[in-house]
Amino acid sequence: MGRRKKGDAVSGWVCLDKPYDLGSTDAVTRVRRLFNAQKAGHAGTLDPLATGILPIALGEATKTVPFLMEAEKVYRFTIEWGRTTASFDREGATTATSDVRPSPEAVAEALKAFVGEIQQVPPAFSAIKVDGERAYDLAREGIEVELDARTVIIHEAAVTDAPDADHVEITVRCGKGTYVRSIVRDIAEALGACGHVSALRRLRVGPFAAESSIGLDILEDLVHRGARLEALLPVETALDDIPELAVTDEDAFKLKQGRPIVLLPRQVETLKTRLKPRTIAGQDASRTVSAISDGKIVALCEMRAGKLSPTRVFHLE
Repeated sequence: MGRRKKGDAVSGWVCLDKPYDLGSTDAVTRVRRLFNAQKAGHAGTLDPLATGILPIALGEATKTVPFLMEAEKVYRFTIEWGRTTASFDREGATTATSDVRPSPEAVAEALKAFVGEIQQVPPAFSAIKVDGERAYDLAREGIEVELDARTVIIHEAAVTDAPDADHVEITVRCGKGTYVRSIVRDIAEALGACGHVSALRRLRVGPFAAESSIGLDILEDLVHRGARLEALLPVETALDDIPELAVTDEDAFKLKQGRPIVLLPRQVETLKTRLKPRTIAGQDASRTVSAISDGKIVALCEMRAGKLSPTRVFHLE
């Protein structure tokens, strides 16, 4: 008999509005403890100095994290001109200064070169591993780190505020792996200025946005009142763009046993129109379908040859 897991079998998503100066791992730990959940994870790290949307998966929702890692994100950040830092944020050591103060119009013009599929070098102060060690650990030790450029996609970028000559606010909608600090570094370089990120907020991660978010203080209050489940979003929330198919109780039973089910021709044709190209964790997932029974997800499946074969099975109470 297997060892009984500690905690409650609670499953779902918490759309946390992460506060300033709290690391993503620490945020997950606090939420997991508030729910006394057996398992927890998050989709998309936020720097401690950043605020905003940090989706936290509990229980069976952790099986859907890879799908959310591929989701689009929206960031709003402020560049403060005059000082470049080692980490390209306000807490880093100053590495250069300048009197250049680019105008909002100049920044908007420079942003055009950053929209689309671009090559971006991650900042040295990042969680990327180099020879088995985190780049930021090496950088803090004074070891020079050279990271390779990566392909990232920025769908939109616009100047959204300019409160004074020293600051400009930018909002971007981008794909996975995009570093805001690298955007700021490259824009400053393009404009012959020095600058760093003085404020950063993530506004959206896929379907998770401000309107469904909750702060830690409110979450703690709900827990104390015995109403913690009010803050829990369904496991399927992270799969909002995955085609769904309602299945019978008999087929749901088969899928939970790891057995494929046969589709009707009309079901195949309907699902084909809703499938779209996607890669999850480096694997082709363009044939992924969610099997739903009684309003809850039963399994994530691959559709092939007129059948649905389960790839991830969910056990929801």
